[in-house]
Amino acid sequence: MNRSSTFYEKLTIGMLLAAAAGGLDAYSYLEHGEVFAGLQTGNLILLGIHLGQFKWEQTVQYVVSILFFAIGTIIVRWFQKHERLLKRNAFSIDECVLMYEISLIVLVALFSKILPNTLVTGMLSLTASAQLQHFRKLNGGPFTSLMMTGNIRTAAESMYDALIEKNQTAWRKGLDTLSIIGSFVGGALISGALTGILGSFTIIFSGMALFAIILIRYTDIKNKSLR
Repeated sequence: MNRSSTFYEKLTIGMLLAAAAGGLDAYSYLEHGEVFAGLQTGNLILLGIHLGQFKWEQTVQYVVSILFFAIGTIIVRWFQKHERLLKRNAFSIDECVLMYEISLIVLVALFSKILPNTLVTGMLSLTASAQLQHFRKLNGGPFTSLMMTGNIRTAAESMYDALIEKNQTAWRKGLDTLSIIGSFVGGALISGALTGILGSFTIIFSGMALFAIILIRYTDIKNKSLR
C-alpha cells in the first residue's frame, strides 16, 4: 500500500468525507425534489412508493439519480483499472477523484438554478458514487462515508465486544465509527441550517470539506519534505 492510500484511510479524512456526504444528501433532498444523491436505498424506496401511487412523472427523478450513480461508479472504476494514465501528472488517483467531485459540486452551485432538477441530482449522484467507489477504507478496515446503516451496526457490534468481551481493539473501532456517524449527521445538520440562508450555494459546504482534505494532504507532504 502506498503512502497516499494510507493517508486517505485516516480518521480525520474519513470524518471529512462523511461530513461532505451528509451535506450532499441533505442538500439534494431539500433543494432538488426530495431525491438523495448518495442514499440510493432511499431513492429505491421513494421510487416504489411513487410507482404504487401511480405518480409516474415523479418517478423519473429517482430513476435518473440511480442511473447516474451507477454510471459514476463505472467511470471511477475505469480510472482505478487504468491508474497508470494518471501517473503522467503530479496528482494521485485520490486527488483526482477529490478534484472530480469538487468540480461537479462547483458546477451544481453555479448552474443549479437554470438546470432541471433531474440533471442536478444526476450530477450530485455522480459525485456521491465517486466517493463511495474510491474511498472505502478506514484504518485498514472496510468503510463507507455515505451509508450509515452498516456503520451503526459496526459501532454497536464493536461496543458490545469492547464492553462485554473487553476487546480494546473493538473499543477504538467503535469510537472511530461513531465519529464517522457523527460527522455524517453534522454535515446534514450544517446543510439543513444553511439551506435557508444560501439556497443553492449550500452545496459549497460539501465542496469545502473535500477541499480541506486536499489541503491537509499537501500540508502533510510539505511537512515531511522539510524533515
